[in-house]
This record gives sequence, structure tokens and C-alpha cells, in this order.
Amino acid sequence: MKFKRIFLIVLDSLGVGEAVDASSYNDKGANTLLNIMKNYELFVPNLKKLGFLNTLAMNNKESEAYYTIARPKNKGKDSLSGHYELMGIENNNLVYKNFSETLFPREMLEEIANKTKKGIIGNIIGNPLSVINKLGDRHKETKALIIYSTADSNLEVAAHEDIIPINELYQYAEIIREITTREEWKVGRVIARPFTGESGNYTLTSNSRIYTLTPPNKSVLDILKNNNLQVISIGKVHDIYNGYGITKIIKSGNNQEGINKLIDIMEKNFTGLCFLNLSDFDTLYGHTRDLNGYAKEIEAFDVEIPIILNKLNIDDLLIITADHGCDPTMPGSNHTRENVPVIIYSRLFKEPSQLDVLDTLADIGATILDNYELEKPWMGTSFLDKLK
Repeated sequence: MKFKRIFLIVLDSLGVGEAVDASSYNDKGANTLLNIMKNYELFVPNLKKLGFLNTLAMNNKESEAYYTIARPKNKGKDSLSGHYELMGIENNNLVYKNFSETLFPREMLEEIANKTKKGIIGNIIGNPLSVINKLGDRHKETKALIIYSTADSNLEVAAHEDIIPINELYQYAEIIREITTREEWKVGRVIARPFTGESGNYTLTSNSRIYTLTPPNKSVLDILKNNNLQVISIGKVHDIYNGYGITKIIKSGNNQEGINKLIDIMEKNFTGLCFLNLSDFDTLYGHTRDLNGYAKEIEAFDVEIPIILNKLNIDDLLIITADHGCDPTMPGSNHTRENVPVIIYSRLFKEPSQLDVLDTLADIGATILDNYELEKPWMGTSFLDKLK
């Protein structure tokens, strides 16, 4: 074992350039980070020192961390496919239904209405904030569930917390998850989206909950847990893997809360992985195409970097990456098929430099297992021996 504790931070949707197959996803020209920088004077001195900006050109510049990019291999361009790949789960034979072209079928909605005994409004494609502000007033008048999709393989069900209590919304989401396990309706995720506020100013709360399906095969997380190592989930990580391979669950409502909880965990003594997802980049700014908001959120994360680095022990490893892109300059509100940055930092490193491009995000999970001298995952190749 080279590192006792590994901290993995996923900057949800912060891609760094179109993947080789981007055109098949209609994402030619997508580059979340670069296109933000073209339209906003991004100030991220701490991330810059770690080589984060170097991932755009991969031109062998000096840095205080190892850096590279990883190419997506799994099909899809959402959090599920990206996170699966990070932890060595191949999903190319696992096809979830996407209703962004046809919308949800009448038969599905009728069954949801019958089993929840609630009216349904929506059945549209859009980002959560725009949908709730479009339909929030009608929802409050009718007490109907708002059902929509964000153009991924998902079904989101939203309700105002004063109209439908949170736990009741969760119950409806569980019913919908059961309905959508049928092959013809099988979406990757059902997401409960509570919101609050008044007409024209509805806001999402931190009480969202994701309902996925059992991962198709064993992940890096399962292997770590089965070998008595800690797997600490912060944010939506636990929900993405449906709880499999997780030893400790820590909820967080937003990026800042997630970072604060990460810093708290860094003061604890454990052996294993702490896995944090920072979803505000995606949910609040990528899907809404809020370029300035996205940029400011990157800058806010940059401010936290010195604190995080100072909390690292000599035998800790920090990995910062992403799961897909969500370029705010692209049309629509969907994710974008992009390569992701990979930053690897430890106080043990003597001369960090640029690494070769990773053929899959799964190389990160393979490296984590290699560090603890455990079995190889389904996919991925370790780069542990390159870290000196």
C-alpha cells in the first residue's frame, strides 16, 4: 500500500474537450472548461498550479501535480455512465431508455397516476429550475406531481415541500422507480426534486434523492468494502451506486457543504477511499446554461484548494476529475460528450508531470485498487507505477 487514504473529487460535468465520438452525440465542438474561459476571465490560481488548465492543451507544462485527461469509454454522457466507468463498471451492453425524443408514453404516466393516486403535469424536457418555475403555480393549484426529463435517461418528479411533504415525495419516487424497472420503461435514474419558494422564484432544495438500479456488476467500491477498507460517500455518490460498496454515507446539499464535509473527514483516521461528488456545476449551471454562474462556482472551488491540500497527510492521495461535460455554450440543456480532466496530487511526489492520456475513466478506479494491492476491476489499467 502506497497511500493510506485516497480522496476522489468529481467536479460533476466539468469536461475539457470533445471526445473522439462526440459527433455521434451531436456534441462536436463541446469543451466546457475552454468555452467558459473564452467568455469569462476565469481566476483559478490554485487549480492552475495543479495543472488543471494544462489539461486543455496537454502541452507538458510544469505543475505541482500529475495531470492528464481521460477519454470516456462507456456509452452515454450522464452521471450514471461516467461514475460507473470511474469505478470499473462497463455498461456498453446495458441500455437504458431515453425519452427525450418521444416523451414519456401515456401508458407509463397512467400507471404512475394510478399507483400514486396523484395527478400528473409536465411530461416535458428541461432543466429542473426552468421546469419548476414554468409549472410550479399549476402544481400548487392542482397538487399534481411534476414529471419531466433533463434529456438523459431519467425521470424527475418534482413537488413543492409545502404541498407534498418530502417523505411523501420520496414514496412516490419509489413507486415510480418500481414502475420504471420494466424493460420498455427502464430509465437509468428516477430523481425526486423537492422545491420551495413562491411564484416566479421557485428554488430547488437540498433534499433531492436519486433512485438508481443495482449496478450490473461488481465495482471498485465493492472490492474495497469486501476487503474491509472504508468507502465514504459524500453527496450523490451513494445514490448513484444504489448504496453498493459504500460503508459510510454523508449527505450534502450543495458544493460548499460537500467540501466542508470532506474537510471534516480529512481530520479522521481511516484507511480507504473518500468519494465526493460536487453536483452544483452540473445541476445549477451546466443544465441551465448559466456560464457566469458555472465560472464563479469553479472559482469558489479554487479558493478551497489550499485548505484541502493542507489537510492531506504525507501518505494521502488526492484525485480530482469529472464524469462528463455540460458545456454552457452549447444549445439545449443536455450533457456533452467530453474528455475529463485528471489531477493527481500527493505530498510524496518529487517531480510531478504530465501523464499519458487515459483510454478510459476506469483507469482511476484501477489505480485505486492497485494501491491497496487488490484484484483488478472489470475495466481499466492502473497508472500507480507512474506516480513517483
